[in-house]
Amino acid sequence: MDNNKITVVINTFESGDKIQNCIDSISTEVKVLVIENSKDINFKKKLEKKYSNVECVLTGENLGYAKGNNLGLSMVKSEFALILNPDTTLEKNTITNFLKAAKELDEFAIIGPAKQDEFSMNDDTVGLEERFEVDHLKGFAIFLNLKNFDEVGFFDENFFIYLEEIDLCKRVKQKKMKIYLDKNVKVNHLGGKSHNDLINFEMELSRNWHWMWSTFYYNKKHYNYFYALIVVSRKIISSLIKIIFYSLIFNNKKKKIYLQRFSGLFNSITGRKSWYRPKI
Repeated sequence: MDNNKITVVINTFESGDKIQNCIDSISTEVKVLVIENSKDINFKKKLEKKYSNVECVLTGENLGYAKGNNLGLSMVKSEFALILNPDTTLEKNTITNFLKAAKELDEFAIIGPAKQDEFSMNDDTVGLEERFEVDHLKGFAIFLNLKNFDEVGFFDENFFIYLEEIDLCKRVKQKKMKIYLDKNVKVNHLGGKSHNDLINFEMELSRNWHWMWSTFYYNKKHYNYFYALIVVSRKIISSLIKIIFYSLIFNNKKKKIYLQRFSGLFNSITGRKSWYRPKI
């Protein structure tokens, strides 16, 4: 297959050495763009010295999933792009099978792999054909037919993390474009393993804040404000109850997590941007 047709984009933040397992699984004939959300010049030098097919771009700040991937996609010159999380690895024929699917399909916007976690195939795919249409895909591995995104655009940069890939898929489907899942394409995903272990708790705080913010924003964007408010109403009440409970039993760690959840919801409901960033 023609590897010049595809560019891999990997958006990273404090991924340490874990990204090297991902890059090691990609053919050296495939161009890889690493978008590193920091000023870490040593990280850039290390990657580009070790891998001749890798270009590492330092953003200077934490742009998040949507904006970081959009930056990478804006630099892609090939026909197709494969967005990967740094905690993924490809199998031997992954790129070949993505390109084979692209060649055989009459028209498509996005193709995703059927392997949705580290070890097993998603139960929803059992009994289905080898390749079939879906409404959305998980964001750890997304193969894009770039010619179809001039009108749709890429990721909504109001999202920092969470639901940006669901939002993109929804906009693709609204334009009557096709999204496929291909059971012949395998991508291994560790899940939640993209960051250095030393910053795990701060990342946990960030994940809770942004999951709540994105949940309200997504529903407000695609439905309306009051529908979104109904969707998150139980989460608001639950967060407040748990803040009080964990305060009473002096569990500061759990208290901080639920404070973050409430803060994310409050900021989204009141129309504030997704401003929270991990404090590391």
